[in-house]
Amino acid sequence: MDQDAMGSLDDAYVCAGCGVKLQSVNSRQLGYVPQTALEKEDITCQRCFRIKHYNEISTMTLDHNAFLHILNHIGDTRSLVVHIVDIFDFEGSFISGLQRFIGANPVVLVVNKVDLLPKNLNFNKIEHWVRRQAKQYGIKLAEVVLTSAKKGIGFERVVEALKQHKEQHDIYVVGATNVGKSTLINRLITDYSDLKRELTTSVYPGTTLDVVEIPLDDGTRIIDTPGIVYHHRLTEVAAKTDLPTIMPGTTIKPKVYQLHEAQTLFFGAMVRFDFVRGQPQSFTCYTANHLPIHRTKLERADELYQTHKGGMLSPPDQDRLHELPSWTKHSFKVQQGSNTDIAVSGLGWIQVNSSLGANLVIHAPAGVKVIMREAMI
Repeated sequence: MDQDAMGSLDDAYVCAGCGVKLQSVNSRQLGYVPQTALEKEDITCQRCFRIKHYNEISTMTLDHNAFLHILNHIGDTRSLVVHIVDIFDFEGSFISGLQRFIGANPVVLVVNKVDLLPKNLNFNKIEHWVRRQAKQYGIKLAEVVLTSAKKGIGFERVVEALKQHKEQHDIYVVGATNVGKSTLINRLITDYSDLKRELTTSVYPGTTLDVVEIPLDDGTRIIDTPGIVYHHRLTEVAAKTDLPTIMPGTTIKPKVYQLHEAQTLFFGAMVRFDFVRGQPQSFTCYTANHLPIHRTKLERADELYQTHKGGMLSPPDQDRLHELPSWTKHSFKVQQGSNTDIAVSGLGWIQVNSSLGANLVIHAPAGVKVIMREAMI
């Protein structure tokens, strides 16, 4: 392996796990690999090694402008674009400006993590919902595929869609951080290529740090781009140690609350949901099963928060409260006869079950996306 006196490696050598250029100079910088690992066939950087073997958290990410520079290049190519989104955080993980980056290239929208949705749902209805939502973003879709890269659900349909729309072109895989890109690509490698290596995957955002090119048997490539860091997602502003609590890892078990007006739900100390005005009705919470929800009267909510945040109301715990941005209020008026969700990016959503109408206020960390949308379920 070519190496200069300062320990930097030849430009051809990149990490087999995340794609970043390798270097053996500074262990605090991206791409560091110890000298003892340089003779291996597929070298992974120290960061990827620690994520894979110890699930260690890393805070190193690429600059956001670097992500946009990579995306801009796609429009100059003839390629198939695979946009992976997270069904649990659809709006938060969707690249709303994707069309202007990719030009006329066709898009296959892969909606990942459907294994998190409650059982016995009609996936055809979910797919129609996805198409309606995507249309609002102005994306021209060649196909929508619902899948679970982790469980292998719908994966055959992903492969069929790629074969149908690929036309001997390269495949660019794009998406926000932690939507399951690397997990999906690892499965594609098995199906399309004789390559043995696996990309680094973890529960923490920003695993892939540079473009990773995977040669396919037909002479084309799968090109894995870095996950775009969207700070409007709760998963990007919360402490990384709280991610396993707020991100569901198993099928969601919806929690139904029958509320009277002037009642409040706390989702740990992350988000507060106020039912300000309306007739008694039920609300269904689609959040991680292990995220605690606490109900109280609206008149007691401020005092309860000040007294119990970081304790009974957690996550985050007392030591990490200061890491979460202060709350911003979002007011919504749900019209009578509507079928509505209130979605908090990275936390999940609350479905308004009746058609009676309601006035709601959501308190969420500043910058986190909170929207009212057509109900998914």
